[in-house]
Amino acid sequence: MRGTRRTRLCLAGVMAASTLIATPAARAAERTDGHLTDLVNPFIGSQNEGNTFPGATVPFGMVQLSPDTGHSTGYDYTQSRIRGFSLVHLSGVGCRLGGDLPVLPTTGEVTQTDYAKYAAGFSHGNEEASPGYYRVGLDSGIRAELTATERTGVQRYTFPATDKANVLLNAAQSLHQAGASGVEILDDHTVRTEITGHGFCRDTAPYTVYTITRFSRPFTAYGTWNGSTVTPGARTGPGGAYVRFDATKDRTVEATTALSYVDARGAAVNLRAEGGRSFDAARRRAREEWERRLASVRVQGGDPALRRTFYSSLYRSFLAPNIGSDADGRYTGWDRRIHRAERFTYYQNWSLWDTYRTQAQLLALLAPREARDMALSVVKVAEDGGWLPKWGYGPVETNVMSGDPVTPFLTTAYQMGLLRGFEERTYRALRKNADGVPPADYPGIGRESNAEYIAHGFAPYDKDRPYAKMGDSDYRHGASVTLEYALADAMLAQMARGLGHESDARRYAARAQNYRNIFDPSTGFFRARDAAGAFTGSADPARGSGFHEGSAWQYQWLVPQDLPGMVGLIGGEHAANARLDTFFAYDRLLAAPEKTAREVWVHGDAYNYYNADKYNPMNEPDLIAPYTYLSTGQPWKTTDVVHAALTLFTDGPTGMTGNDDLGTMSAWNVMSSIGLFPIQPGYDTWGLSTPVFDRVDLTLDRRFWPGGRLTVTAPGTSAAERYVQSVRTDGTPHARTYLTTGALRSLRTLAFTVGSRPSEWGTSPQAAPPVLK
Repeated sequence: MRGTRRTRLCLAGVMAASTLIATPAARAAERTDGHLTDLVNPFIGSQNEGNTFPGATVPFGMVQLSPDTGHSTGYDYTQSRIRGFSLVHLSGVGCRLGGDLPVLPTTGEVTQTDYAKYAAGFSHGNEEASPGYYRVGLDSGIRAELTATERTGVQRYTFPATDKANVLLNAAQSLHQAGASGVEILDDHTVRTEITGHGFCRDTAPYTVYTITRFSRPFTAYGTWNGSTVTPGARTGPGGAYVRFDATKDRTVEATTALSYVDARGAAVNLRAEGGRSFDAARRRAREEWERRLASVRVQGGDPALRRTFYSSLYRSFLAPNIGSDADGRYTGWDRRIHRAERFTYYQNWSLWDTYRTQAQLLALLAPREARDMALSVVKVAEDGGWLPKWGYGPVETNVMSGDPVTPFLTTAYQMGLLRGFEERTYRALRKNADGVPPADYPGIGRESNAEYIAHGFAPYDKDRPYAKMGDSDYRHGASVTLEYALADAMLAQMARGLGHESDARRYAARAQNYRNIFDPSTGFFRARDAAGAFTGSADPARGSGFHEGSAWQYQWLVPQDLPGMVGLIGGEHAANARLDTFFAYDRLLAAPEKTAREVWVHGDAYNYYNADKYNPMNEPDLIAPYTYLSTGQPWKTTDVVHAALTLFTDGPTGMTGNDDLGTMSAWNVMSSIGLFPIQPGYDTWGLSTPVFDRVDLTLDRRFWPGGRLTVTAPGTSAAERYVQSVRTDGTPHARTYLTTGALRSLRTLAFTVGSRPSEWGTSPQAAPPVLK
């Protein structure tokens, strides 16, 4: 049994300092007054496979105008040549995607058409980036500046004095696997392109983007190319186009490029709606929009590096999903037909396996209007195309990753009150997804192993099964897929119960217990089973098969719906805490938190997911794991582990733990820093741990959060004073290790008292997060 006296343990080394948490002497600048955009470093994560981009965009914008250096996903800080400034980039994706229409200014004759050959050198000393703005001085003597609106990228090029100042628009090359393309010179100010591409980890169905670029002054010459053949004066071509300006006196050229996933008319509509502004006006507007977004969170305390890291993560949390509808509301649905969004903005780009765990909840809290439209957009994917998405890019399914991530994504929206008036429409789509499998002629795989899972209570592991469609296969990851399906079933059961579908609720709640069916008593861990039901693969939980980007050690804790049940399987709380301590290397962590995080937890490169028995803070399966201690009577250890993991986020190019995955890791940083984390993704439970700031003021949308404001305080929080002694909600003592969304709605203050040693706070059996039944 969990005992309240357990917290009086004499923990040798609990006073070990974390380098992330600022000491009192470091609190020289307590407030975040002034421009919050000045605290954001867009270069964070641009090295060591964080795969972020430093270029210009606005929150959730369709366009991310950014330099491409030759890295598969866009920009790599270690590279020194820019191939072009292209329109589409996703923050932290693990495979090539986007990079449509790289544009590069040059001088002289146009003799090369391969952007790898005509790429321009640059140095970081001549480079600058801030939210909504990017600038670089190229070795050619040209200065390039970028900014953006929602659906346009705005460029300003300053040339050395020359009568051969060129802008190259490359329609045939991009980060993805380019297909057909075409370019057309419309008049002496305007160039139009059509680009069809496919890609992302494996081939996807093709999609088409349409662009139109309007220059600020007429060009003096132009031409197009086909392969390596350049034809001066040609107006059309399949490869790309160049336009030329006389920059002997007027050395500056501005251009606005509009993007549409619908048609050429859509690009023109977007250009009319958002073009026409000067570069400086567009830049000011982008900066103002970012200031407004960042100002939803005001922190006090912490040193400058900590605040820069925090606000940079907050910035990246607002980069995706992305607007998919044009200014007139039209969008391309997953049935490849044109639809119109009525009274909402249609969004696209769904890295759901990643974002359902952190970013969905953060956006529901800080950007609920947009989060509502995002959830409605996912429902429209099902209504337009027939089935809910798994990992969607633009108007196509990629089938990347496994399990059923769309269910907890949408049930999060339901639990957060974002789907009022749309609950039953959403539920119908979720029930179809949870109980079936898309047909063979549909491009998505959905819950591919669902028939076996429903019939036998587990998803079988079959490593040799041929891929049925492009992307991943649930059959290749049977063990982790069983856990993911069961988690999704648990969350859908809660939604069904809330809507009065009691029979469905009981059925899904029973299926949520299927995690038990892959527990192997002989090893004490989850383990893959083959189609016949036999456990298969290595019995070593660090070497076992059937887990997607992880091991049995890392997936052990992915049962947020029933942690007490999982704890019972492995022998009770004492055994669970011992296993958690081994998993986190807890003794070493107390002595040297940052060293343990960097040398024990993180091993090898960002894609080294397998064959480990330790916590992997660089990838999604472990994002909730540190909060497991909230359910095992030792909540102080959650603080120790979370604060050690936070040291991996720094304010330089290498300051990202693995791929950002469209804001997933950034959202983890933001919420863990605040001390409020969604520990049951898809439900309404928020775990509590010590904030890293003395005070955090959240400004909330009153249409969704009636209180309108939440202030989180932890005066004196530091490496030495990091343990929760007590918690008060609006002045009332709060003994539990969690809050519900319902409680948050009316809450105005969440006050932590911290100290130098663990306390008895949160250690009683009644303090643990709930079991979902």
